[in-house]
Amino acid sequence: MSAEEHAAGGDRIHLPVLLDEILAFFAPAPGVWVIDGTLGFGGHSERFLERGASVIGVDQDPEALGMAQERLAVHGDHFYPLAGNASQLTNLLATHATLPSQVDAILFDLGVSSWQLDQAHRGFSFQSEGPLDMRMDPSGTTTAADLVNGLEEAELAHLLWAFGEERASRRIARAIVNSRETQSLQTTKALADLVSRVSPKKSRIHPATRTFQALRIAVNRELEVLPEMLEQAMSLLKPGGKLAVISFHSLEDRIVKRFLRERSQAELDDPTWPSPKPNPHYQVDLPHKWLKATEEEAARNPRARSAKLRVAIRRPNS
Repeated sequence: MSAEEHAAGGDRIHLPVLLDEILAFFAPAPGVWVIDGTLGFGGHSERFLERGASVIGVDQDPEALGMAQERLAVHGDHFYPLAGNASQLTNLLATHATLPSQVDAILFDLGVSSWQLDQAHRGFSFQSEGPLDMRMDPSGTTTAADLVNGLEEAELAHLLWAFGEERASRRIARAIVNSRETQSLQTTKALADLVSRVSPKKSRIHPATRTFQALRIAVNRELEVLPEMLEQAMSLLKPGGKLAVISFHSLEDRIVKRFLRERSQAELDDPTWPSPKPNPHYQVDLPHKWLKATEEEAARNPRARSAKLRVAIRRPNS
């Protein structure tokens, strides 16, 4: 780990990805309000606060939120932690009368953090032995073990393909169903070993990578809530307010790309229409197609290699 990284209780905390690009875009300063809708350990928020901005940090993971509060407590009442899912941002802010109804900038850093992967008891990683849990919000009712041991073979295969783009989805699903006939799968190692046996490594990534991604996305309903997160952001941004979304795989990025494209078109057209029509959802301008990490950042922080940043600015009177 580099000297820039922090440590808490001996665990890694990931470097904030695409930090320079986001700081340049948001321009945090005194008087600027930022919502960090996926706070994690607060790497991005720490830099916003250091530049004088006020930050509302939202996270559904109570462990991460608690440690972020401890880390950012030095900034006093410029930091406002809120427990919850970013798909409920409007309701969360409405329950706190001292918070603004609209803000200057909103950040979503999607997916699971390096810190969460390091917590074996959370079950996110195939690299550590732990329970097949994967819930970001521990109060959630469904775990990865529930899905692995409860879904029919066809449902499991569809999940692995739809959320993990796993080409061997049917083969893996069949192996899981056959295995659980004698003993249920309850640990990360048991599942990772099974997937490795039936789907040998053909690339640099571990054979179980896509299976674990698919289960995590399903457990936390990540793709289901993402459109609502983006809708919430539109309602909470001031005119001229800025949205930044970091995604790490194509499934997330397609949703973000489609949403922003639909909101950045002044007119809608269809071959069956006599002429284009005004777009009632025209809300944003897109200053960049998308941004990625520099070679220097990717070398320093491997997590940044797959990161894609999309940004938008809410139009006046939209």
